[in-house]
Amino acid sequence: MKHFDAAAVRAALPFPVVIEALRAMFATGCQVPLRHTHQVEGFTSLIMPAWTARHYGVKVINIAPGNAARGLPGLHASYLLHDAATGVPLALLDGDEITARRTVGASALAASHLAREDASHLLVVGAGRLARWLPAAFAAVRPITHVSVWARAPQQAQALAAQLQADGFEAEPAGDLAAACAQADIVSCATLATAPVVHGAWLRPGSHLDLIGSFSPAMRETDDACFVDASLYVDTPEALQKSGDLLGPLSRGIFKPEDLRGTLESLVRGSSTGRRSASERTVFKAVGTALEDLAAAVAVVEAAG
Repeated sequence: MKHFDAAAVRAALPFPVVIEALRAMFATGCQVPLRHTHQVEGFTSLIMPAWTARHYGVKVINIAPGNAARGLPGLHASYLLHDAATGVPLALLDGDEITARRTVGASALAASHLAREDASHLLVVGAGRLARWLPAAFAAVRPITHVSVWARAPQQAQALAAQLQADGFEAEPAGDLAAACAQADIVSCATLATAPVVHGAWLRPGSHLDLIGSFSPAMRETDDACFVDASLYVDTPEALQKSGDLLGPLSRGIFKPEDLRGTLESLVRGSSTGRRSASERTVFKAVGTALEDLAAAVAVVEAAG
């Protein structure tokens, strides 16, 4: 059984590779049972299986909010890939890196259908692990040159902007979130917010709003106005049952389930259309799926030969 640590996973998954692996897996499909959730002594454990005729993979994510007091990250994940015919373990991979790269890769895949082709100014809302890689992922599908970063802690936004400058982007911290939203072609939110951070009144016509932070009913990054007169897409239909960003507006009649324009599967397969005009405002909401983890893990192992 091979072992791929975080550095090895990162090296094997440049974002063009991640995005094409996701595109191919959404096009062909795989089996994705409901995730299992278990309350262990000090943390919550999520078990996420998925399989095709060739590969069977399982991701285990342990979420321990109390780890901050111990000086440890609050999330740890591992991924185990097997041969689907024999059950033989093929590889153990760093699950944190798999999760981060497939998550921002899915946002970029959506943007390849939904963001304007000339989108060059990205606003990143948040300054954590996912925020670090969003500009590189979007730059794989759109001509991103200018990146603004906003975070509740200004020093974190400054630190991330400095990292992005070292990556070659024209990057700057944003002090005024409303003004930054009004200037951005793509606004990508990767926070753990439980109340709206981005407001629809701030978003410019023709912009694309990418939401990846809210994965439970208690979490929310946007207000209702973000969805008014916007074309809504999700990664999978499960988002309509899990995300506070969608459950709240649904309950208030801001939009109906049938207003959903498409999913990553339908966009990739061509059964739904993406952006229709330069002035159209689009929204993509993701909660993640084990399909994406499997696609990324298989890409890593196949790249190693």
